[in-house]
Amino acid sequence: MTKEIESPCIRVCQMDPVHGLCLGCARTLDEISRWARMTNAERARVMAELPRRRLNVAKISVPPLA
Repeated sequence: MTKEIESPCIRVCQMDPVHGLCLGCARTLDEISRWARMTNAERARVMAELPRRRLNVAKISVPPLA
């Protein structure tokens, strides 16, 4: 059994209108909505792209998780 890849969501759900990426997790709306139905390979591909995407989204102050 393979381990499921956790969501990168940090509960800061606000879209960057210029880049179409969530300011919190850097995923697209399509990726967010399909996350639960994606395969682990698809999730891993998205996760690998997130560091590069985060360079392009607007900088925001993110409160720490409780």
